[in-house]
Amino acid sequence: MEQWIGDYGFGITVRNQYKKFKRQSIEESCLHFKHQSDNLASIQTTNEDTTLKRFTSCFLLLISGFCFSQTPKIKLGIEVLRENNFTILKNKRVGLITNPTGVDSKLKATIDILNESREVKLVALFGPEHGVRGNFAAGDKVENAIDSATNLPMYSLYGKTRKPTPEMLNGIDVLVYDIQDIGCRSYTYISTMGLAMEAAAENNIEFVVLDRPNPLGGKKVEGNIVEKGFESFVSQYPIPYVYGLTCGELAKTLTEEGMLKDRKKCKLTVVPMKGWKRTMTFEETGLQWVPASPHIPEASSPKHYVSMGILGELGVISEGVGYPIPFKTFAAEWINGKQLADKLNALKLDGVIFRPITFKPYYTKHKDKSLSGVQVHITDYSRVHLMSLQFICMQVHNELYPDRNPFVLADSSRLRMFDRVAGSDQIRRLFTARMNYGDISTFLAKDVEAFKTISKKYLLY
Repeated sequence: MEQWIGDYGFGITVRNQYKKFKRQSIEESCLHFKHQSDNLASIQTTNEDTTLKRFTSCFLLLISGFCFSQTPKIKLGIEVLRENNFTILKNKRVGLITNPTGVDSKLKATIDILNESREVKLVALFGPEHGVRGNFAAGDKVENAIDSATNLPMYSLYGKTRKPTPEMLNGIDVLVYDIQDIGCRSYTYISTMGLAMEAAAENNIEFVVLDRPNPLGGKKVEGNIVEKGFESFVSQYPIPYVYGLTCGELAKTLTEEGMLKDRKKCKLTVVPMKGWKRTMTFEETGLQWVPASPHIPEASSPKHYVSMGILGELGVISEGVGYPIPFKTFAAEWINGKQLADKLNALKLDGVIFRPITFKPYYTKHKDKSLSGVQVHITDYSRVHLMSLQFICMQVHNELYPDRNPFVLADSSRLRMFDRVAGSDQIRRLFTARMNYGDISTFLAKDVEAFKTISKKYLLY
């Protein structure tokens, strides 16, 4: 075995090992690193070998950074636009709809990219829920203002109006949309996009979508479409709860399928990504995740939002909002976590494990209460059915605590919001009859294949 001794030998070994790792694939490098680490652990010394320790620390730092650093595998719409020298925006006055998620792969804001370009005349900013700069909480009304960084007018699309007015659009030739969506219908950014498309169509303005990945991938579609009478800002258009499209593909679907108001079509241009595949989750893109909102802090958060978000509308069972694991729990003061976990795990559901948990939320309705229940761990995303998890948890919870029915304990206003998010009152009515997921599984799946057929015409990847 090579002996790593002496300063000269130490430096030569690190240099040679680094060169060797540069020639290997990441996978080969990581496996080789593990082998070398095992060899280091087996070395027997009679005294403390400080040089060996120095090498071990340096080698670990060097190779762990090499193995686990993220390298973007795709080019975002904003990067393709820049690569093409902003051609489609030249000689046009641009209004930008964005928020902190609108960044390139180096985390430079789209606001700055457009504002600094000599080819682009950026004249106004528009912000969705949480604001252009992301400094508002969920549900907070956002006022119009002047952006301190650019001195541009900053119009709120989550305040007095949720749709750009003719006054806001005065002097604008093209609206550009660049926001990271999460792939779920009730997340309001796509509603902002659709209403802005309607305004663009009504005011004869072009609309450009700078495409971004769907963090749920492009294969998973779950849930019923929104029924007539249940349209709202959390269910703006007749699409499934999980729709399996990028925001650019969704925009094409909305305008071409007549889903915009009065079936109007807008002058839409989508700047597609390069390198994205439908099988990719966000983690597989190599991009850094920027929190989409305060309760979507991680790249994995959208999956959990789908799995527990509808349940959270009842305000009875804690889904983890108010604690550092939002949308990852099913917990209440009366629940025995181990008992609930055992019953849920006994069902052997595909792609998920339930772990007992006890915690105290820092804020929200459950602030400072000692809650017990389960944390949801998704182990195989390709196999798990996300929407079903919250209903199966309620089913098993009802078997253990039939006198703690969350639909009975919820305020009437919460029930209405549950129906709006679900896109129908049939889910609540069918489920609460016996508190059994089997009674709604067919309803949730009834529109999936038809929507896949419709949206297939607009796929870009």
